[in-house]
Formats: sequence, structure tokens, C-alpha cells
Amino acid sequence: MATPRQMKITEPHDALARTPAAVCLPNVQPLNDAHAAEALGFLATRNVDSIYMTGLIQDNGVESPLNRGAFYAARGATSGELEGVALIGHATLVEARTEGALKAFASLAKEHPHAHVIVGRQDKIESFWNYYGQGGQRPRQICRELLLEQRLPISTLEPVPELRQATLADMELIVPVNALMAEEESNVNPLVADAAGFRARLRRRIEQGRVWVWTTGGRLVFKVDVMAEAADVTYLEGVYVRPDERGRGYGARCLSQLGRHFLDHERVVCLLVNEHNKDAQVFFFKAGYKLRSCYDTIFLQPEN
Repeated sequence: MATPRQMKITEPHDALARTPAAVCLPNVQPLNDAHAAEALGFLATRNVDSIYMTGLIQDNGVESPLNRGAFYAARGATSGELEGVALIGHATLVEARTEGALKAFASLAKEHPHAHVIVGRQDKIESFWNYYGQGGQRPRQICRELLLEQRLPISTLEPVPELRQATLADMELIVPVNALMAEEESNVNPLVADAAGFRARLRRRIEQGRVWVWTTGGRLVFKVDVMAEAADVTYLEGVYVRPDERGRGYGARCLSQLGRHFLDHERVVCLLVNEHNKDAQVFFFKAGYKLRSCYDTIFLQPEN
């Protein structure tokens, strides 16, 4: 279901300004496909930014225009050990284990003036923004989101035999829904900003079997996108129930069924929900999801 973002834009917290400027900076280098195994090993954690980067590498490789950015590594200046991996481009995602890696990635991100969004765990992004905010793109919208997890399927609900993986025949039903949800999230309509790219990415996701739908009578009743899959984690986005069909338990039935599907083999299912969308939170809690942590999503003001 759509999760409109309404968080007020704020400047970095005063406490962050006291973060020491003199930190040991690692060496930053672009990654290529030869580094895939090393990067995936470093990203083997259960947080959304790591899961998303893992999914991109598994789907597209390290070097691919489909990643809409470039992967970088931060290595200790003396040890050469990996301290961080980041994707910098349309979306900036960072997995860093040292303050120096955060600062180095923030400096590099400033050199990409056409980024759209920065996403990460709340504490990490606050520190990252302390370095990025001076000289980087200005924030257009800042959202606080809750990371929810499901580890065990809820009690069996009435199954939905019609729930299935989408095919390209469903694409014209899905396009306007996904576009509306993206616009509600970012205040940017992807069909206006990049219609061809938006449709191409959705087409590929459908071809990969990553979109699940329930349709009836030519109408889309339920939809969810599997945005990334790691070894033991499935990350969902775009959970949608047709507005005039809400309140009938359809969404809960579909999520229950998908939970049993995805939670085989000790997997975990996770998703993000806006902190202001109380209805969505209640819905997911009833579906067996639990709060794990908080995330910040910063939509950036494009430079002229």
C-alpha cells in the first residue's frame, strides 16, 4: 500500500556537528566484477542498504548500467582491509564499518551532482550527512522509515489461488500503480522524469519473476515487488491493495501466503514503511511483521 512521505525537511542535528573532522581516511577505489565475491562477503548483513546492493550485484554484476551508479570500496590506508562498500549514483547506499569510510564515501558522493536519493540506517545516514551536507546537493525531502521484519509466517489464512507471479501481460496494470507509489514517495513522477527507463526496469523485474499480483476481471487487486534477495533475506517494496478492495482482508491473505512461500529455508522477509503511515504499520504488524530499526531516506534537490 502506498506510503506518502510527509516528514519535514531538517538540517543535520546539532550533535552531529561535533563529529570529529580529523578521521583516518581509507583509500577509495571503484570496484569491478573481479571484486564481486569480496563485495558480497562484506555485504552479508541484514540491513536494507546491504540487501539492496547485494541484489544488484547478484542480478547485474558489479559493473552494469542497470545499477544506475558505480560501486566503490574503501580500504584501510595501511592494512588494505575492506572498511566499506558503497553504491554512488542515482541512489547512494553505504555499508561502512569505520567513520573514515563514511567520510570518504560522502566526499566522493559530492562529485555526483545528479543523485536522486540517499538511503540508510538512521545513525549511519546522520553521520554520513554530517560530511556530505556541506557542499553536497541540498535535501528536498527527508523521511524517517521503519524497517519491519517477518521471521515466522502467521497463522494460515484463507489462500488466494489467483496470487501468482506477474507476466508481461500484466504490465499495463502495474505501471500506473508503481508510478503513483513512486510519486507519493518522492514527489517525482517517474513517467515524467524517465518513462522509458522506468518501464524497462519494471519489465525486467517482471521477467525475473520478482512481481506478484492478484488480478480479477482485468483489475489489479494486490501487488508486491521483490526488490532484492540475499542468501537468507527477501526485501519487499510496493505492497499495494486496490483502494476499493481494502478492509476485506485481501492484503493480509496475500502477505500470509507469500510469507509461507518466502520464509522457507530459514529466510527473513523485510520491508520499509513510513513512520507517519500508521494504517500501513497496523496492517503489517497484523501480518506478522516486527519493528527492527529506523532508516532515513533523503531525496535530493537536483542541481540546475
